[in-house]
Amino acid sequence: MISIIICSRTKTINSALSENIETTIAYPYELIVVDNSENKYTIFEAYNEGIDRSKGGYLCFIHDDILFKTEGWGANINRIFSENLKIGLIGVAGAKSKTKMPSLWWHCPGGQNVLNIIQHTPNKEKHNWSWGFEESSNVEVVIVDGVFMAMRKDERIRFNSEMTGFHNYDLNISFEYIKNGYKIVVSKEILLEHFSTGTINEQWVESSYELYTKYKDFLPLSLYKSEFNKKQEIVNAKKYLNECLKFKKYKIALVISKQLLDINSFSNSVLFFGKTILELIKIID
Repeated sequence: MISIIICSRTKTINSALSENIETTIAYPYELIVVDNSENKYTIFEAYNEGIDRSKGGYLCFIHDDILFKTEGWGANINRIFSENLKIGLIGVAGAKSKTKMPSLWWHCPGGQNVLNIIQHTPNKEKHNWSWGFEESSNVEVVIVDGVFMAMRKDERIRFNSEMTGFHNYDLNISFEYIKNGYKIVVSKEILLEHFSTGTINEQWVESSYELYTKYKDFLPLSLYKSEFNKKQEIVNAKKYLNECLKFKKYKIALVISKQLLDINSFSNSVLFFGKTILELIKIID
């Protein structure tokens, strides 16, 4: 059985989604809606509550603003897990590498993103993104996006309830599955439509730093084991520093700037942020 777990911003999910699940899943399931209309839980706590209430051998975490397009997607989940016991986590979007520096999951070198999703964007356009499946319909990655995450239930693995807010839960759980010896895949055999996009805000900056402090000794991650992509580390650090400065997270910026200097103290970009460090020290002191 698949336990479908939704952290809902309202007391119940809309009928269109529940009917869509019923008519497309083609596999035994239970629906667990964690009512977070009063903002009682962080996303980590809400999803752990869902795990505690679940009875299925598979867990499926989804956003409440999607619709499934694939008929029999639940049966597909069962088959993928049954055919390869090393697979612990399935997504519809993900990446083959993740830098040590805080970043969005898709900030990786070209060709390392794998997606199969119909995505609505703020300008009202709808995109059918499907790439990365040249060799297989189930492609190995190291992280997945949280819009859809199907997991093999393992009592050792939970979301980190010490983390706060509503960001980076997908990276957190991806790291935990890899730490416990599982593989992660993005599947072309599951297609859904997503009606919103994520937001980079002050809370994302704080959450990304939380994630960095908890997993900095575990990162970077890459399917290309011998590769340390210094260029991507610098690019991602610069992007993150810009967000830190935008939201006046000066102490976090100072820590990341020091790490950036350790990566490459002679590049022009790092020299620029070396000057930023001096300004940050003045502000903090």
